[in-house]
Amino acid sequence: MPIYEYECDFCHYNFEKKQRFHDEAVATCPECQGRARRVLHAAPAIFKGSGFYITDSCKSNPKEKGKEEATSQGKQEEEQHK
Repeated sequence: MPIYEYECDFCHYNFEKKQRFHDEAVATCPECQGRARRVLHAAPAIFKGSGFYITDSCKSNPKEKGKEEATSQGKQEEEQHK
């Protein structure tokens, strides 16, 4: 069973309640009997493994890599001759 966090709108008392998914949310504060609301927190996201970054998903073709190296070498030679 999950534990839910609640906060009172009037006295700002924080409390937790262990409830089932289908149980109704707590509506009253146990301290002042004011209106309570469920507090929601952002869930952390952790990306592990390959494929999450552009550098991981784009594999260069070995043939194209050879062409790029030849082109860059040709450009360097042209600049040296100038």
